[in-house]
Amino acid sequence: MPKISRAGDLAGPFPLFAVFSLMAVATGCMIARANGAPTGEWVRNLVAWGVGAILAGGLSRWAGQRVLLGFWFVAPLALTATLFGGGQLGVHRWLQLGPLRMNAAELLLPAGVIACTAILAVRRPWWGAAGLTLVLLAIQPDASQATAFGGALIVLIATAQARRVWRLGGALLVILAIVASWLQRDPLAPVADVEGIMRLAWGMSPIAAVVAWGALAGAVVSPLAALRAPSADLKAAAMALTAYGALSALVPLFGAFPVPLVGMGMSPILGLWLAIGLLAAIGRRAAP
Repeated sequence: MPKISRAGDLAGPFPLFAVFSLMAVATGCMIARANGAPTGEWVRNLVAWGVGAILAGGLSRWAGQRVLLGFWFVAPLALTATLFGGGQLGVHRWLQLGPLRMNAAELLLPAGVIACTAILAVRRPWWGAAGLTLVLLAIQPDASQATAFGGALIVLIATAQARRVWRLGGALLVILAIVASWLQRDPLAPVADVEGIMRLAWGMSPIAAVVAWGALAGAVVSPLAALRAPSADLKAAAMALTAYGALSALVPLFGAFPVPLVGMGMSPILGLWLAIGLLAAIGRRAAP
């Protein structure tokens, strides 16, 4: 497990994410409700936020290295499992968990980004799992998650202690995988309160749109509060998670992709909370 300073160094990211993510989720629920979304649809997002906060609190207190490694290796397994589901129009991104239909990548990849930092810190091989994950995202296909996850990997590659030629080669392979994911045909039509939630916000009120974008931006950059900690590992994890969140939020501007936190969908809410919990766990366990 990477050694960091005291748990107090993470007093910033956890509460900042809690405040801004709740603002984003609540604003999205208000917009969806005003545009005729069923009550059960937007209430699920609020419930997901509460459940995610509880899970993140538990992870921050009890998660160790085995939990981190577990998240890293479960992610590609879950993505593989999506390929055996029914899918929609040839697109396979979801897992059926009882009555819930979850996007596997949005649920597990944020935590996988944090876990990857821990793996690098103990010098365990991770390239195979990372490469497999990118390939699976291209097969699903999911250009949004491939871009977000690939961006996070590039941050980790850039900060890794490796020869420059290996870092450049790794970054190039990640970029090629991202490009390949964008070349895949994605036939799914956008859903107004998922992919188009920001348009609904603007149509409702420019103020609602500004609040939605501001809350989402605040949630995305909240991990950067950990940069004041002395640990290079924690800083790399915080920057990688921010890159993932920022790209997830920006990619919908260029295609029909879900808007995290604000759009209707439980998976990104839970996924980002899990990552914040693991980030806090790394800081707590490294306290002197």
